[in-house]
Amino acid sequence: MSDIKVEGFKASEILAALAQVFDSYSEEEKKSQIKKTNGIFEMRVKNAEGKEAVWTIDLKSTGSVYKGAPKQKANVTLIMSDDTFQQLAEGKIDGQKAFMTGKLKTKGNMMFATKLDGILK
Repeated sequence: MSDIKVEGFKASEILAALAQVFDSYSEEEKKSQIKKTNGIFEMRVKNAEGKEAVWTIDLKSTGSVYKGAPKQKANVTLIMSDDTFQQLAEGKIDGQKAFMTGKLKTKGNMMFATKLDGILK
């Protein structure tokens, strides 16, 4: 899944690993995850150099992670720094705290964004 990785982004390593987890799921597990989540996350991540990369976590139709904007309308767009994404993925900060401290911004369904914590774990 090297097409997910973007040089200079720690988030790309985490998302590539997540993509591998999704790929290893059986059809049953994928359907279960899609049914449970039923939505699309658009991740807009800025690295230390100020460059932005976009990834999509599709848990509405395909149960996959890919680089680029969503093919369908995202339920929520999450905007954060590379460091914030890494902290979220490692469980060092939760989404609510990141949002309250201004490290995480959302566009769209904010309540849906809370499902991301469960997916990253």
